[in-house]
Amino acid sequence: MQLNPALVSSALLALIAVILGLNVVRNIVFDGADPYRCNALLNSGLFIDGPEQFKNWQPNGCMLHSYQKKDIAACLSDRRVVFIGDSTTRQLYYSFLRTVDPGAPDPFSTSDPTEKHSDKTHSAPSGLSLSFHWDPYLNTSRTADLISSPVSLSTRPALLVLGTGLWYLRNSAESGGLTTWTERVDWAFSKLSDPARKVADEVVFLPVEDPFEPKLSADRARTIHTTDVHAMNADLAARLHPHPDISAMGSLLVGADGVPGGAAPRPDLEIPFVFNDVIALGQSQTADGLHYGHSVLRYQAQILLNHRCNEVLPKRFPLDKTCCRRYPSFTGVQLAFLLFIVFWAPLGKVFHNRLASRPRLAMLFPKEEILAPLTIFGSAIGILYLADRTHVFLKEHKQYEPTTFAFLSLVALAAGLGTMKKGDKDLGFLNRDQTDEWKGWMQIAILIYHYLGASKISGIYNPIRVLVAAYLFMTGLGHFTFYYKKADFGFARIANVLVRLNLLTVVLAYVMNTDYISYYFSPLVSLWFLIIWGTMYAGHKYNERLAFLLAKLVVSAALVTYLISTPPYFETLFWALERVFHIRWSATEWRFRVALDMWIVYAGMLVALASLKFRELRIADRPWWPKARQASVALAAVTLAGFMWFELSQPSKFTYNAWHPYVSVLPVLAFIILRNATTALRSTSSKVFCWIGQCSLETFILQFHVWLAADTKGILLVIPGTSLRPINFLISSAIFLFLSHKVATATGYLTEWICGGGKKRLPVTAVPPSAPALPLMQQIEVVPATAGSSAAQQPIERISLALESEKPSTVDVEAANASAKAAGWTPGWRQRTVLDWARIAGTSIGKDLRLKLAVGLLVLWILNLASPALS
Repeated sequence: MQLNPALVSSALLALIAVILGLNVVRNIVFDGADPYRCNALLNSGLFIDGPEQFKNWQPNGCMLHSYQKKDIAACLSDRRVVFIGDSTTRQLYYSFLRTVDPGAPDPFSTSDPTEKHSDKTHSAPSGLSLSFHWDPYLNTSRTADLISSPVSLSTRPALLVLGTGLWYLRNSAESGGLTTWTERVDWAFSKLSDPARKVADEVVFLPVEDPFEPKLSADRARTIHTTDVHAMNADLAARLHPHPDISAMGSLLVGADGVPGGAAPRPDLEIPFVFNDVIALGQSQTADGLHYGHSVLRYQAQILLNHRCNEVLPKRFPLDKTCCRRYPSFTGVQLAFLLFIVFWAPLGKVFHNRLASRPRLAMLFPKEEILAPLTIFGSAIGILYLADRTHVFLKEHKQYEPTTFAFLSLVALAAGLGTMKKGDKDLGFLNRDQTDEWKGWMQIAILIYHYLGASKISGIYNPIRVLVAAYLFMTGLGHFTFYYKKADFGFARIANVLVRLNLLTVVLAYVMNTDYISYYFSPLVSLWFLIIWGTMYAGHKYNERLAFLLAKLVVSAALVTYLISTPPYFETLFWALERVFHIRWSATEWRFRVALDMWIVYAGMLVALASLKFRELRIADRPWWPKARQASVALAAVTLAGFMWFELSQPSKFTYNAWHPYVSVLPVLAFIILRNATTALRSTSSKVFCWIGQCSLETFILQFHVWLAADTKGILLVIPGTSLRPINFLISSAIFLFLSHKVATATGYLTEWICGGGKKRLPVTAVPPSAPALPLMQQIEVVPATAGSSAAQQPIERISLALESEKPSTVDVEAANASAKAAGWTPGWRQRTVLDWARIAGTSIGKDLRLKLAVGLLVLWILNLASPALS
């Protein structure tokens, strides 16, 4: 049974609307008191990497940034951080010290046990001054002076951490026990909660640590009881969130996160109750039931740093600090760009009928036939912005699990094999269905790899690198075949290819305030397309001469290798881009991306040439060909197995990267040979994989913001709750794939609209089940050979060619005047309005592709100059 495409689209649109509405309600109603997840950071979380791992702490609904020396220096350079309290506070001080200054001697192992009840100080290389004051009862005169006396802005601590409680229980006879602790907390809170006396930029009062009673010594177990600790923490919660019906030390109604509801926290005073959750999940790491090492306490230190510094640090891409942090405000240019992209077409559609009699205003909106794809494209951009640049949706960390990776891979494989279809005839070598399928299953593998964060696993990273190389291989194969057969080196086709590849990427770079080359696949394929065009265009009159063509490819490869590998060519280019266009790109990162697949494109070009010559020379008719084919299949199988053994034997992905440019062609060629070994194999393809392959460019780009999150650093939660991740995966995947396919279709029409082409329109009625539900235009990809023909006899790429003249067009002034007069405008230049002149200018630009694109680039240049941060 075949699903009705219109019904499926309607259901998915309804799903998007429901999910968006529910998340808006959650953000406003349920999270209204904590819109930036500050309380979530301090009060809830768990280790999502399983027991005994302690590597991936997940706050509820936000992403914990792992602070390193550079970030800490930017936040706390030349400032003071002060810890005051007992031995558990001292342990936290040790862990904080190791976090801010990893090069310092490990305080957990080097501290003198005889001086454990003494003050500690440390100066980090960044100028940060750390100090710990031993005061387990918070009753020394120094502590009283610090939190009672006014402190100037220049000398007050950036962070003050106070902890007490266990010593009151441990030495209850001498200390006065809970009664004295209550009195001391009363005094401390009264001083710290006075807004007129700001003793530190931020004050943190630690909860009393839950003891792990099975490991307590007999002496400690007699006086330290979990029930007393819980009562003390309930008292702290009641003070932080006062309630008229709850008295301090009385019974307390606690919410799901361990914190009662009520009034907002008092200013500049926070209690991270989640600290007890951290140690509860790491109880195997304590030797005495009270004191923990850096493997557990480092997450407490990171929570403190995230709460203190996330909002302070510059808000630049990638925006992967989502706990206790507002997203950056719009720039004027960014807001204008977003509003234009999202609302231009819908407004044109709303006012279309009203504008029929007002041609001067109608010219401000696109024509009717392009309103639908523009609306789809703009709506998708708006959804991406809401998803990844606001707090409407929650974001959480990725987590790699071998079983999850294997399960998802097997499910994808089953879906692919379950939808295999066989062609009626031999579809030919590397036919379109086959290459769509190839791109589809490779994209699924890459998506699973990204979603689970498997880049640290060398045995997975290495094959994924080969899949990226295979995409570039197809780029070389397709473009070479087109230029060899068609010899169409005109500007129209260059514009079509580059606009199709980069339209979505460029728009996202401006709307999301990111970096264009961070969406590295589009820039990478665009660069190689231009290299292929230049290579084939040079001396193109002699391309049919095999010796000349081969020599040209060798020279091109040598020249490109030299330019890529040798500084300062990229550095000089990027310096010029920054000076002239305010575009800031990393030459180091770009050289790594390009050099990693430096020769695979040339391998694709050579295979295309070999395929063309194979048919031209009728090699398949030679008597020795059957045995040669069998030998090549056997060799391909051995090569593929050998490569898998080789990549798995590499000690790290960095070691493999050094080999990749030289060996990646081997598994690609082996796969091609095996996939085309028989007529049945090359004429059979998977519908699911083909469908994904038709929008592989969009899935690669959109995943940055609508399936993943925080610019690919995390995952997007369309359904709140860490425990509901399987359901979230299913729903977010359906929405993501639906948007990808819709955007692929819309971008194809927009490319035709920008560059010129057929007068096709985006369907607005239901597509009959028998009609192919395929986008009009796709990214560059291989087309199938028709029955009885070969791939060498047809264009190898599926991308629309502009139908406009290569020569600049001129404006017919008389015709323009006649049109203006017919519309009721005054043709005299003195009487024309600004809109009249805009109409004539628009007509001139619209008829000349070169001028149209030049104006577009000029606008982007002006945007960069007006708001350099956008580049």
